[in-house]
Amino acid sequence: MKRFLYIAHALGLVTIFWSAILFLPYAFSLYYQDGWDKNFLYAIGITASVGLFLFLVGFPFKRELRLKDGLLLVFSVWLLFPAIGTLPFMLPYHPGEFTLDFTRAYYEVMSGLTTTGSTVIADVTGLPKSINAWRHSLIWVGGMGILVLAVAILPLLGVGGHQVMRGEAAGPMKEEKLTPRIAGTAKALYAIYIGSTLLCVLCYRWAGLSWFDAWCHAGSTMGLGGFSTYTNGYADINKPAVEWVACIFMLFAGINFATHFTAFRTRSLKAYKYCPEALPFLTVVLSSAFLISVYLFLSGYYTSVNNAFRYGFFNTISLATTTGFANADYSLWPIALPIWMLVIGNFSSSAGSTGGGVKMIRMVILFKQIGIELKKLIHPHGVFPLKVKRRLINRSVISAILLFLIVYAGTFMFCAALLLISGLDYDTAVSAALASISNIGPALGEVGPMSNYGVLNDFAIWVCTFAMLIGRLELFTVMIIFAPEFWRK
Repeated sequence: MKRFLYIAHALGLVTIFWSAILFLPYAFSLYYQDGWDKNFLYAIGITASVGLFLFLVGFPFKRELRLKDGLLLVFSVWLLFPAIGTLPFMLPYHPGEFTLDFTRAYYEVMSGLTTTGSTVIADVTGLPKSINAWRHSLIWVGGMGILVLAVAILPLLGVGGHQVMRGEAAGPMKEEKLTPRIAGTAKALYAIYIGSTLLCVLCYRWAGLSWFDAWCHAGSTMGLGGFSTYTNGYADINKPAVEWVACIFMLFAGINFATHFTAFRTRSLKAYKYCPEALPFLTVVLSSAFLISVYLFLSGYYTSVNNAFRYGFFNTISLATTTGFANADYSLWPIALPIWMLVIGNFSSSAGSTGGGVKMIRMVILFKQIGIELKKLIHPHGVFPLKVKRRLINRSVISAILLFLIVYAGTFMFCAALLLISGLDYDTAVSAALASISNIGPALGEVGPMSNYGVLNDFAIWVCTFAMLIGRLELFTVMIIFAPEFWRK
């Protein structure tokens, strides 16, 4: 209990900041006069009150955040904020018949914050503008990480922000900084994130979307989330120019934002050459998209080369970057294609990007280690240090990656088993578990790209919610909270 008091003041500050984000959909509601302004106003009041209470309770116990404090803060935020985020969906002050129960509202918000992008809402097109604005705001804020943004703009978190970043950041190497101060690193990342989002909005508008749709889809694209203002997503939009804009920015967001920052600061593209993930990421994604497109044409699924490449590239890039957009029902393609798309979505995104999965850097190190083990079979007495772009990788990092992959696979199988127990068929259960833990979103079977997760029962929805959370926080940030040693002095 006392450890929670140590982080209560910081949790209160971040919660107050979270209430400020609710002003954005509130402004949309007033502008479009959709009648949901009271929902957002009450949600702002409740959220700010909870934040103020936590701040006042924890203020006497305020101290510099330590490692355990930072991990507990990250876990607490990712449990509390989805609960608070359900308020606009559940408060009774709105017209019409649209409503969600707590289970589905919590899933919808968790899906947004983890940038999974799967939905339980059957008719997205008919949603009020402010609700759609809220859903896409969740993805945009969750894309770079709630607490990374908090560290950037709330210096009251002080030096402890480093511990927060360690718990929030993705990838095996969490100690790297772009600037001497961790708050400066967070600000640098968000400067690139905000700037590229604004550019994405302009490109979407140029491609033919309205300003509202351009803003919503830009937030979803840069967050690699996959929410849309249309029920069938890009299949309803049906504009090739919009789809190619999405492809370009999905690829951009799938690369480490630290690499983008370095390229911008040095005014050189060499940063991408020296990045250990950028070229492997682009190679895997683009080569897969090309081969899938060629197969779709040669197999006669699409008789036009243009259509084969249009649908092949868009859907492959979307799933590979864990975005989850779709402009066609790829579950009807030859089954090997969507399976491969889900597989590469499980690992191709870079650490430091807004994508999910195990991250490309882990796979790069894993394959290099496999090569070294093969060399040792030939030269048993040889010494073969593992290097990535001239950087020596410590044995502890390699061991941590192997352990992570084992636990990741075990967690995936556990979630898939629970979904099978819930009554789902094999294709739906396995693909939904993989799509949830990798934060991809749409899967196969009952939860394919032209369906939604609202067809699942409550138990299955909570399993997917847990999978999204543990996947977004990369397993150990969640698991460590339940270890008895964590709570010992």
